[in-house]
Amino acid sequence: MIRRTILALPLAWLILGNATPVIGTPLDAPPLARHIDEALDTCLRAEKVTPSPRCDDAEFVRRVYLDITGHIPSAEKAAAFIDDRTPNKRAKLIDELLASREYGKHQADIWQSLLLQRTSDNRFISFDRMTEWLEKGFNANKPWDQMVRDILTAEGDLEKNGAVTYFLANLTPDKLTDNATRVFLGVQLQCAQCHNHPFTKWKQDEYWGMAAFFTKVRLNGNPRQAAREGGTLSISENGRGRPIRLPVSAKRVPPKFLQGEQPKLTSSDAYRPVLARWMTSPQNPYFSRAMVNRLWAQFFGRGLVNPIDDMHEGNPPSHPQLLAELSAQFAASGFDIKQLIRALCNSDAYQRTSKPSAGNPDAAPELFSRMAIKVLTPEQLYDSLVQVLGVPNPENFRRRPGVAAAARFRNLTPRMLFVAFFKGEENAEPTEYQAGIPQVLRLMNSPQLNNTAMLVPLLKSGKTPEQIVEHLYLATLSRRPTDQELQRTLALVRKQANEPRQAYGDILWVLLNSSEFTLNH
Repeated sequence: MIRRTILALPLAWLILGNATPVIGTPLDAPPLARHIDEALDTCLRAEKVTPSPRCDDAEFVRRVYLDITGHIPSAEKAAAFIDDRTPNKRAKLIDELLASREYGKHQADIWQSLLLQRTSDNRFISFDRMTEWLEKGFNANKPWDQMVRDILTAEGDLEKNGAVTYFLANLTPDKLTDNATRVFLGVQLQCAQCHNHPFTKWKQDEYWGMAAFFTKVRLNGNPRQAAREGGTLSISENGRGRPIRLPVSAKRVPPKFLQGEQPKLTSSDAYRPVLARWMTSPQNPYFSRAMVNRLWAQFFGRGLVNPIDDMHEGNPPSHPQLLAELSAQFAASGFDIKQLIRALCNSDAYQRTSKPSAGNPDAAPELFSRMAIKVLTPEQLYDSLVQVLGVPNPENFRRRPGVAAAARFRNLTPRMLFVAFFKGEENAEPTEYQAGIPQVLRLMNSPQLNNTAMLVPLLKSGKTPEQIVEHLYLATLSRRPTDQELQRTLALVRKQANEPRQAYGDILWVLLNSSEFTLNH
C-alpha cells in the first residue's frame, strides 16, 4: 500500500471528503499540467520510484489520436508528426485534435455507452438522436454542467431533442436514479435501493428521495409502434402522457438531495430542474470530482479513485489533494472539458512511455510511474480498422441474414454489429483484455481484415518494397519498422516476388492481428 503523500496546494483549491469546494482562479492548461506533474512526482519520490522516460513521437502520436479522436492516425499523419521538428508540436497536435470533429464523435461513443445501455425494455428505441446530440455538444465544448442539466431536464419530441432519449432508454425512476448518481456523481447508490448500504453511509430513504425527483416524468407515444409504423415519442413533466412506472418495492418519500436538504416543492412544481440545479452546482461535492476522475481514467487507464464509479470514504483517492485541485479547477473553469483534457495530455505524466524502466518494474499502477497499456474499445478498434482498410462494402452488410429486418428498428450499421460483438463486460477496467476466441477468430478470418484493396494504389505508386513496408507499419502501428522487422518482411516479399499483392497482404494481415495494433500503449 502506498503512503498518501500529497502536494501542498492553496486552501482555495481543496475538496476534502464531502466538504463544499471553494472555487479559486482557473489556471491555463500548461500551469495546470505542471501541478499534475508536481503532485505525482512528489508521491513517486516518497515511494522511491523512478518514473519511465518520455515516450517517443511514434508512441505519443498513436496514443493521443486514440485517446482524443478514437482512432489511429493515417500513415501520412503519423510520418509527418514523427518527422516534424517544430517546437511544441505535441501541444499543437493536442489542440488540433480537440478541434476536430472526431473528438466529439469519440466522446459521444463513450457517453452513449454510459447513459444508454441497451436492454429488452428499450430495444425499439434508436439511440442515434442522442449520439448526434452528444457529439454536437462536445464539439461545441458546451460546459459540462449545462450538458448535464439539459439531459436531466430534457422534454419534447425525440426528433427535435436528442437528449430525450435518456428517459426513453431508462424508463423507470429507479433506473434513472441508478444511472444519474453513478455517471454524474460517481456514486453507486443502487445498492441502497432495497436496504441501507452495507458498506457506506447511503440509506434506503436517501435512494428513494433521489428517485422521487423522476416520478413526474410522462411518456407520450409507443416505442414499438413508432419503430414499426412511424410516429412521435416525447417526454414531459406535469403534462400529458402516462407516468413512468415505479417498481413494487418503491418507498414513497419526498424528493431529497443526497446527503443534503429536502427542497420545498409543491405538487405543481417541476422536480427535475430542481434536481439538475443542485446536481450541477459548483458547490456540489460530488459533481466536479466525478467528471475529473472519469476523464483521468479515460486518459490514464485508471481513476484517481478506482473503480471510478464508486467514490466513497472507504475507497479513498490515490492522490487526494490532486483530485481536490483538479475538481476545483474544473469548476472554476466553468466546467470546460477541453481545457481539462488539454492539461492532462500536456502533462509529463501522460507523455511517459508505457515501457517499464529499471526504477519501476513492479511499481503500483496508482503511482502512474508509466503510462498504462489500455485495450482498444470496440469503437476504437473498428474505426482504426476503417482508417487502414477503408469502409466495408455496404452491399456485403445488407446481404447478411436478418440484417435488413433489424435495421428497420435501430438503423443498424456494420459498426454497430462489430461493437456489439466485441463489447466486453460492463464497467470493465480499460487495461483488462476482454476479447476471447470468437473475437480473435473474427479478426483473423473476417472479409474486412482480408481485404487488400488498400494495397492497389501502393503497388501502382512506384514505391520501392522498403517504402511499401514502411507505409504498412505507419498505417497500422504508427511507427516505422525496426531494421530486423524490415529485413524479415522484405525476405517474405522477395520469396513471393511473383505475387507481390499476396506478400504485402500477408504482412498487413499480421500487423492488424498483432497485439500492438489492438492495444493503446
